[in-house]
Amino acid sequence: MTAPSPHRRTPRVELYERIVAAIHDGTFPPGSDLPSEPQLAARLGVSRPALREVLILLQEDGVITRRHGVGSRVNQHLPPRGLERVLPVESLLGGTPVTARRLSARLDEATDFSAHHLRLAGTGRTWFWETLLYADGSPACFAHEWAAEEHTLTGLVPEYAAALATAAEARPSASMLAVLLDTTAGQRLTGRTSIGATVLGTERGTAMDRPPESPAVLLTQVVSAGNRPVMAAKYLLPAGTPPVQVMQRR
Repeated sequence: MTAPSPHRRTPRVELYERIVAAIHDGTFPPGSDLPSEPQLAARLGVSRPALREVLILLQEDGVITRRHGVGSRVNQHLPPRGLERVLPVESLLGGTPVTARRLSARLDEATDFSAHHLRLAGTGRTWFWETLLYADGSPACFAHEWAAEEHTLTGLVPEYAAALATAAEARPSASMLAVLLDTTAGQRLTGRTSIGATVLGTERGTAMDRPPESPAVLLTQVVSAGNRPVMAAKYLLPAGTPPVQVMQRR
């Protein structure tokens, strides 16, 4: 587990936030088309591969819509913060034996995604975990998970707040959501999950031994205690992953 230490944001996060800021200040207003990738990369002074990675993330987060051969358009509205029970992602992978490998666990500055979904103030650091889950020994899910700010967790889910500092190392095969549910047994939690489609991109593709352009199902989940979000996550399940079961009734 990485100890908290001062560090600057990664170039990918900085580029993401530059584009979001340009959307907010009217440079690329909602409903408008972004410049072509070559034009936008030149305008921002970055490489096209770096830009493409960030455009993938912006689409995952509901900020833009990308269409092959057409380009990218800024969405009119950010997506609302919707499976029928709140379960750890490892419980959804078709009942197959699931193992996990923690790739990163650190106190990190808020990203646009975590700030929006967790209502973060934009200052301070919150826990961020990256975990690769395997089903029957094969990479099946890349998990990005963020916790809310410590003072929020202490007031609403104190056992979870206390567990986060040690659980990343003590429970390397558990997702953050699994830790949340284990430490709040009996407490009412609600969740909303949106289901979309994306591609893995270079970094996640390398970790999962898949080409960057590999398609993946994207589950975006926010879990709340009362009406206050305490955890947000993005789970990417590439083609070939055991199907996620959702029970429905009329």
